[in-house]
Amino acid sequence: MIVSLTDWNQYLSQHPNAHLLQTGEWGELKSAFGWKPVRIVAGAHGAQILFRKMPLGITVGYIPKGPVFEPLDSGINDLLWDEIDVECKKYKAIFCKLETDTWGNEDWILGASKVQWIKSKHNIQPPRTLIVEIKNTEEEILARMKQKTRYNIRLAEKKGVTVRPWDDIESFHKMMLITGGRDGFGVHSLEYYRRAYELFHPKGMCEILVAEFEGKPLAALFVACNGNRAYYLYGASTDEERNRMPTYLLQWEAMKWAKSRGCDEYDLWGVPDEDEATLESNFESRHDGLWGVYRFKRGFGGELKRAAQALDRVYNPLLYWAYLKLVGRRDL
Repeated sequence: MIVSLTDWNQYLSQHPNAHLLQTGEWGELKSAFGWKPVRIVAGAHGAQILFRKMPLGITVGYIPKGPVFEPLDSGINDLLWDEIDVECKKYKAIFCKLETDTWGNEDWILGASKVQWIKSKHNIQPPRTLIVEIKNTEEEILARMKQKTRYNIRLAEKKGVTVRPWDDIESFHKMMLITGGRDGFGVHSLEYYRRAYELFHPKGMCEILVAEFEGKPLAALFVACNGNRAYYLYGASTDEERNRMPTYLLQWEAMKWAKSRGCDEYDLWGVPDEDEATLESNFESRHDGLWGVYRFKRGFGGELKRAAQALDRVYNPLLYWAYLKLVGRRDL
């Protein structure tokens, strides 16, 4: 059945390790920027669907890192699939995209679902990432890092870089704009970061950390957590004092923050979608897309993982085909 935000949060209290993108707070964030969250609970299983309005009254549906259920081998309640279908048809969805919160092969859900899904060529979230295990001691976490990364963390400390929580959202946004312009990636609006902070921070689910030298901000990041997992969502840096390696100390302090919140894992959130051998043989020569951050992220001792491929449930084949053609330039 469709449930309210309050009831959804109550349901998630029984699933404390649900992915951040299935939290009520994430749905509320997206609702302020063009998405309509719909939350469904069917027995022990649930899903938060985001609907995006398109021209002519149609929509596209998106289930990010869901449905919520455990254990994995129990399968998913058929009633949940039925209700997802009903809501997608109610909102005139061309299709619904599903990105499960699982690693590896997506074939399990193709067999487990009573409805027909097809493998999509397009993931909305970066499918491949690095997961740093942070449940051990700080010394053990550091020991798994590459020597150069450990050196840079200590160098930043020796060179007078300090890290502290930061609530200056406007300055954080300005730094994001600098970074996006330099590295060629899109940046959310000031209002987006402000709303995210307002939703997550009062509940202890996020922090903005800033690395400074003599009071001057050099780099900042937005880290979020839910249950036993933390996520490096957004990062920024200026072009000043880069020889002081502020971004290395910043990540280390974010990991310590996540550890203090009871997290076991720190998700570095996105590297090129290639196997480890390809990544290791190309990271020094390539700087396009996520290649630009892989060289940095690889040093923190994370395990390379790939999420299950996105799946699409198509409701209007003709408009779905037109949609794919429209966005085909982005290799969808």
